[in-house]
Amino acid sequence: MSLDEIAREISNCRKCQLWSTKTRYVPGEGSDKAEVVFVGEAPGREEDRQGRPFVGNAGKLLTEMIEKVLGLSRKDVFIANVLKCRPPNNRDPLPEEIDACSPYLIRQLEMIQPRIIVCLGRFSANFIFELLNIPFSGISKVRGKVFDAEMNGRKVKVIATYHPAAILYKPQLREIFEGDFRTIASLLKDRKTNPTLLDFVD
Repeated sequence: MSLDEIAREISNCRKCQLWSTKTRYVPGEGSDKAEVVFVGEAPGREEDRQGRPFVGNAGKLLTEMIEKVLGLSRKDVFIANVLKCRPPNNRDPLPEEIDACSPYLIRQLEMIQPRIIVCLGRFSANFIFELLNIPFSGISKVRGKVFDAEMNGRKVKVIATYHPAAILYKPQLREIFEGDFRTIASLLKDRKTNPTLLDFVD
């Protein structure tokens, strides 16, 4: 199944009540051959309005990091959220909403087969770490560290960092945030100089 087919399925989803309060579904966007996938929590107000992930102020910061630190563009990576609809008033996702919606993200990851998954914020990190059997002890403790995992028998590097919105709220965290992106950049650089570093297992 292609990303477009998954997006069309999302556009008809009624698995939880968020479909009735959202403006637009936000399936995610980017390359189906992306080496790096960024996973956030849920769409915000601007994302809900445009139907695209990370396009508000937090999204502008994420785009800046992708372009200036990683040397990539948004079309080179894939950006998505655990939830594909905005929770009312940007409240935290409910467990039943995550259970209903997360299979879409899992299928996107299985289709793309990224070499690096970047978790943006604690909800994303908690979900991805649990999915890939990585112990999660809180975003402040795991952020910036690179974890080795496997998804469907393929190697993947997992790294968590703060949600860009947290950086806008606490600018003093920006240096740490940029440092985490430099770690991601080093993984990409190592991949170019040592092509077997992140090779898939058979």
